[in-house]
Amino acid sequence: MQEKVLILDFGSQYTQLIARRVRELNIFCEIFPFNNNKYDISDYKALILSGSPYSVRSDNSLKINLDNFRSVLPVLGICYGAQLLAHNSGGEVKPSKTREYGRATLQSIDKKNTLFKGIQDSSQVWMSHADTIFKLPSSCVRIASTKDVENAAFQFIGENTFGIQFHPEVYHSSDGKKLLKNFLVNISDINPNWTASSFVDKTIYDLKNIIGNESVVLGLSGGVDSSVAAVLLNKAIKNNLYCVFIDNGLLRKNEFDSVLKQYEGMGLNVKGIDAKDKFYSALKNIDDPEKKRKVIGKVFVDVFDQESKKIKNVKWLGQGTIYPDVIESISVKGPSATIKSHHNVGGLPDYMKLKVIEPLKMLFKDEVRSVGKELKISDKILKRHPFPGPGLAIRILGDINEEKVKILQDADDIFISELISNNLYDKTWQAGVILLPIKSVGVMGDERTYENCVVLRAVTSTDGMTADWVDLPYEFLQDVSNKIINNVKGINRVVYDISSKPPATIEWE
Repeated sequence: MQEKVLILDFGSQYTQLIARRVRELNIFCEIFPFNNNKYDISDYKALILSGSPYSVRSDNSLKINLDNFRSVLPVLGICYGAQLLAHNSGGEVKPSKTREYGRATLQSIDKKNTLFKGIQDSSQVWMSHADTIFKLPSSCVRIASTKDVENAAFQFIGENTFGIQFHPEVYHSSDGKKLLKNFLVNISDINPNWTASSFVDKTIYDLKNIIGNESVVLGLSGGVDSSVAAVLLNKAIKNNLYCVFIDNGLLRKNEFDSVLKQYEGMGLNVKGIDAKDKFYSALKNIDDPEKKRKVIGKVFVDVFDQESKKIKNVKWLGQGTIYPDVIESISVKGPSATIKSHHNVGGLPDYMKLKVIEPLKMLFKDEVRSVGKELKISDKILKRHPFPGPGLAIRILGDINEEKVKILQDADDIFISELISNNLYDKTWQAGVILLPIKSVGVMGDERTYENCVVLRAVTSTDGMTADWVDLPYEFLQDVSNKIINNVKGINRVVYDISSKPPATIEWE
């Protein structure tokens, strides 16, 4: 049985980074909101409590009884998690005299404590809190300090329960990964054996047992996620997998034909379906981004429902859902705080009598690529930039029509082609063009124009949870701008998006 770690999320912006660092140690982990009880504590070998924007002192603080966890699992509380442990056990948490944010240096480390094995005084850590643990519970002992934070780390006497007021998960904490390894491997006794190879073997085994002799219909997109999901399913159930690639009219230029050709020789049973008219009709006069996503999701479901009825013994709908989709579609404080809905996350309508199978739903994007390499999938697929499920619909701000789609397809094709020809494509995690719902005055051939403005967007990222804009060469941007304006009728202005995630999202809608 796979040994794994439970991470309880209290709304920290860094929670996904905790998971990333744990996975980098070849240890599997899962994130649940603190107020979600859809897990079995006996399935885990350690618990990590995340940070939070809330204060344990406030009336609306995020509360949870940790006694049941502490009695059976090693526990590491990070920032808010540490303050919650201290507060619940009789410690005193007060507002900091000055906001403790940024780099700090550890001192007075208890080098005999296993949590700090191999970590020396002067090790840099990252602080991010407005409260501080002024007084530890009587049942605790201090194991590290900083200049401004006396109780930077502590342990409950006689327990493998620890609290730290800094963030080991961020890169600014120079020995953060080592501390997490100490807690998970040396204290929690977890075997770090979760690899791409072990994931493939276990997933294929599980898929065989879950699906049996039943059939699966899966929607291919040409991207990394759905392709890896398809190959995994194909290895598990062979001819009982039926792949459907739908042309929703919102793909990149010539993508429908090129993707179908891409799958030739992969041993997959793929059927291409032209459903452009259905999507265009359903999206007519809809400009709200969330409504667009829901409409597109509904039409996808309708098309799959029609196709599934043509397949003998089909019981399952396969999807390439990955972990960031899941994380962004749940919220610690409830649905109202959700960033955006994802078309491939959640249940199916009652009329569609299919169960959902999502073999990648616990993986981050780079992990999906590692699994793809293990499966010997072509780099042409694995290195393909992520592309949103709703396609160009969320890159066209405002309502959708064929004319707008064609303009955006042509502009996007130039941008992506130039990235490839200038050896910038593989250095960019995701790139695309956004069509704005505004027009501006321009001059072309001594004539006044009043045409569309597009935005170039290119980011670097690991898993899509955070992202930085790519500092593309000015000469490159100038050349791309000229080519788009000169070759795409309807565009007279090109701008470049230099916002990062957060606060912006990668896509504009």
